[in-house]
Amino acid sequence: MEEYQRITLEQYLAELRLIVDLRLAAQYPYFSDKPYPLGRCKEIRNTMLELLQERLAMPIMPEPLQVLANKVSLGHTLKPAWGSLRDEYFQNAILLGDWYLDTANDTVNPNKPRVEILKLQQSGFSAIVSFEQFCVIARKYWQVNIYKNDIYPALAPFLPLLCVNEKGACWLAAANDDMIALARHSQFTLSERILTKLPSTPSTLKQRWYAHYSDLKNPLLGHHSLDPVEFCQHYRNEHRDQDLHFRDKVVKSYLHLAQGVNSF
Repeated sequence: MEEYQRITLEQYLAELRLIVDLRLAAQYPYFSDKPYPLGRCKEIRNTMLELLQERLAMPIMPEPLQVLANKVSLGHTLKPAWGSLRDEYFQNAILLGDWYLDTANDTVNPNKPRVEILKLQQSGFSAIVSFEQFCVIARKYWQVNIYKNDIYPALAPFLPLLCVNEKGACWLAAANDDMIALARHSQFTLSERILTKLPSTPSTLKQRWYAHYSDLKNPLLGHHSLDPVEFCQHYRNEHRDQDLHFRDKVVKSYLHLAQGVNSF
């Protein structure tokens, strides 16, 4: 991609963002107490990706998109990606070969341009490779304290973290496909490692969770026969990392808890 093509594409995508913003600002006016677009990088990225794919399929393609179409014709695909941006915050972006398209560049700092296109190696964007790295970013970006998930130990190999922010919101982490895949692909060794490093959840906070979700009868949520580290070892011995049905069962169990609790 030549520099003039990059600039032209960046300008075109910024114009597409105006279309997307009209729709999403009405649908998601706030994230917590922050006004749109703050915190909405995933929703913006997903909607922009859909719109881009529609435009690329048009019989008469807009000229600025020709450079993307050329790459697609060579076998590259527009891929949604989630990861670390300079270990400062989590980011959702679009990757195309060795190019990084950030169509939600203003969702942390609204004064930044809406769109940024860079060579991937220059972008500072990378996959998250450990729960320790996730914790470093989460503590800075979300302003949270992080404990081991010893509230629901049977979920801990997949969701080893418990986050608590300054407003008292408390939730299990990291409930996204990338981090669950990281846990599974490591045969839960990465989950086990972080669980040995984090402090236990305060007992008062545990009781809030149990009281709030006392009506749930899900077997995995009531399974306390082992501690979180032992569950990692147990699942590894049973090859649960390769069991997609069990992975889905864990996710469905988590969905009952997805709203978390307030610790205050």
